[in-house]
Amino acid sequence: MELVVASSVAALTAGGVYLILRMRAFAVIVGLALLSYAVNVFIFASGRLVVNEPPILDKYGDGIYTDPLPQALVLTAIVISFGMTAVLVMIALGSYLESGDDRIDLDGPRTDAEDGAQ
Repeated sequence: MELVVASSVAALTAGGVYLILRMRAFAVIVGLALLSYAVNVFIFASGRLVVNEPPILDKYGDGIYTDPLPQALVLTAIVISFGMTAVLVMIALGSYLESGDDRIDLDGPRTDAEDGAQ
């Protein structure tokens, strides 16, 4: 089971990094979402999940419980990442509607003379 979780975190991270490096607005947004999913799965898996056990210590104190803190952190991270994804989509949509392209240009805007020279 640990191999499956580790492989899924690795695949989500690799896919997220690849999409972020594509330099297109939509691909960057999807890549950031994949990276946030990878972090959420990692944090959730670090909480010692135990099936059919309470998230608190029982009155006998035998020590078998599921830690509720990673679950709360992941739930909070899901809500925050959903809101930030919505903000990023609106920013990317505004940029696309203004420029007509979703390419992320690090060199600044191109002039007509530069477009004709290449």
